Amino acid sequence: MDLAAFLDRVFARLPASPPREFTWFHWSHGGRSTEEGFGLLPVPGLDPAKVIDAVMDVDHYVGNVDHVKVCRSARDARFSPPEATRFYQRIEVPLLGSVHHELVLRRMGERKGYAVAAWDILRPETDALSAKEGARSDYSQGAWLAMPGHIGYALASCPRREDVGLLKWKALTAGADAAASRVLRGNLEGMARWAGRR
Repeated sequence: MDLAAFLDRVFARLPASPPREFTWFHWSHGGRSTEEGFGLLPVPGLDPAKVIDAVMDVDHYVGNVDHVKVCRSARDARFSPPEATRFYQRIEVPLLGSVHHELVLRRMGERKGYAVAAWDILRPETDALSAKEGARSDYSQGAWLAMPGHIGYALASCPRREDVGLLKWKALTAGADAAASRVLRGNLEGMARWAGRR
C-alpha cells in the first residue's frame, strides 16, 4: 500500500468540523482482508505538539500505549530522528496472541489543521522476523492526528495469513474490524493521557 494514498483516503473522510464526541469511520479498500478506519476523540485542552512528541517517542510506548509489549527504535541511516525513526514493535492482542513488525514513523507536518505523524511497514525487515515470536504483519499503516482539543488515530493493518491458524485469522480480520472502534478509542484516550503528562 502507498502511505500517501492511505492518508488521502483518511483526510477525504474527515468531518467538516471536529466532532463533539468519539466518532469512528471505516471503509473497505482494494479487496483487502481488513477495513481501513480512523477515530476522532475530543479532549479538552489537548496540546497537538505534545501528542506528536509522544507519538515519536517509540522507546517509551510500553506502559503508555495499550497492548504494546515490545517497542524499540533501531538505527537506520535512511531515517533521521527526530523527523523519522525506524522501530520494532510487538503487540499483544488479548486472547489471540502477538503480532509484530518493523515500521518507519515520520512527522508529516500539518494537514487540514491537524498535526500528523504517520507510519508505514518496512516489508523486507518485517518478513525477516520470526513467526515464532508472533504473527508478522502483512501490512501496517497508520497515522496519529492532533489539533487543539482533538486527537485522531487511523489504521490499516493485517497479519500474514500463513502465520496464524484459521480461527485466529478470522478473529484478527473480521473480528478485529468488529472490535476496532473500542480498541481505537482506548488508544486515543491512552495517548492523550500520556501527552498530557509530558
